[in-house]
Amino acid sequence: MSTQNKIIQVQDRVPLTKWVPLSIQHTFAMFSASVLVPWTFGINPAVVLLMNGIGTLLFILITQGKAPAYLGSSFAFISPTLLIMANPDMGYEYALGGFIVTGALFCLIALAVKFVGTGWIDILLPPAAMGPIVALIGLELAGSAASNGGLILSDTYTQIDPKFVAVFMITLGVAVFGQVLFRGFAAAIAILIAIIVGYFAALAFGILDFSAVGEASVFAIPNFTAPKFDLTAIMIIVPATIVVVSEHIGHQVVTSEIVGKDLIKDPGLHRSLFADGLSTMLSGCCGAVPTTTYGENIGVMAVTKVYSVWVIGGAALFSMLLAFIGKASALIQTIPGPVMGGVSFLLYGMIAASGLRLLVDKKVDYARPRNLALTSVVFVTGLSGAFIQIGEVQLKGMCLAALVGMALGLIFYIIDKLGLANDAGQKEAPRQ
Repeated sequence: MSTQNKIIQVQDRVPLTKWVPLSIQHTFAMFSASVLVPWTFGINPAVVLLMNGIGTLLFILITQGKAPAYLGSSFAFISPTLLIMANPDMGYEYALGGFIVTGALFCLIALAVKFVGTGWIDILLPPAAMGPIVALIGLELAGSAASNGGLILSDTYTQIDPKFVAVFMITLGVAVFGQVLFRGFAAAIAILIAIIVGYFAALAFGILDFSAVGEASVFAIPNFTAPKFDLTAIMIIVPATIVVVSEHIGHQVVTSEIVGKDLIKDPGLHRSLFADGLSTMLSGCCGAVPTTTYGENIGVMAVTKVYSVWVIGGAALFSMLLAFIGKASALIQTIPGPVMGGVSFLLYGMIAASGLRLLVDKKVDYARPRNLALTSVVFVTGLSGAFIQIGEVQLKGMCLAALVGMALGLIFYIIDKLGLANDAGQKEAPRQ
């Protein structure tokens, strides 16, 4: 195996000279999205960076160092949290109480999985449904990558600026061709190199704004906030738990495909769910935001073939360090949208491709009508824009597609048990 294609496995350690840039690469990958959530709420991102780092280290510890995942800020809670903050009798601290309850529910679900097992996953989410669900994780983020890159009109970009498009294309080009042309260690940090090249391109085009760096203090103490509990606020927040549980399972499946190990069984879905729930509870107690496993970092692993939890842990440490260094945090925030959009364009596509890879690896037989129906309905549900309203939370995209896929999977399972299927004699290829 050539050096540039060498896989660094989940529990492998790397030399310090490689560990630092590999970890920084993961920190950069998650930074813009993770900071966007607290920015939306108008709170200091320092406490979020700190709790994301602590949550990630807890995740690695609870999963026994067998599941590489970075825990970043969850977007699923933006809508209900803004609704709470719009209430003049409430504030962000009441949303924090809801976050804690959500984390506790996560832990309870983890305990149920511990005793019930994971066999229900194969029944509710057979490969023909799971493949497109995993693909949707990347596909529904594609618009975000294009928007950040300035390729489409949005609230941020009211017109297409050739400078932004040029920076986007330069960044994407380095990220894509770096996978093919770079040799040795450079191939493993192609994403980081792409960000650096894109950053200097943005500097050359004059689209960087350093005003926030000058205003930031050298050292900063995260602004901790105590939670408050209110039943109304909790009822607004809790439905988003469905979204995050579906997202968590999907991320664990796609990560399993990438690293070549069934993380649902070892270290176990119950461990990863519990770790995610505990991290969300701690974040709520300290004034941060709910956490979730991050697609951006999954994409980095897929591209670089570096799966080491030591590298992920290093990224967590860097995130915690940034929480206390105001100017460093502000400098990273100067990375413009076209740069992050350029690398995200590739990373999100890699996640989508992993869903297609799952269909191939599981040898899904599309001569069977049920498989064709499952994949078709799941894809269209996720991409159509259809949604279901539960309280103040909209279930749409990958989450709604997962629920539809589970419903169909269960119905087909019952049909099989009753012997009503017209292809009952056909068998799926053995699961890998």
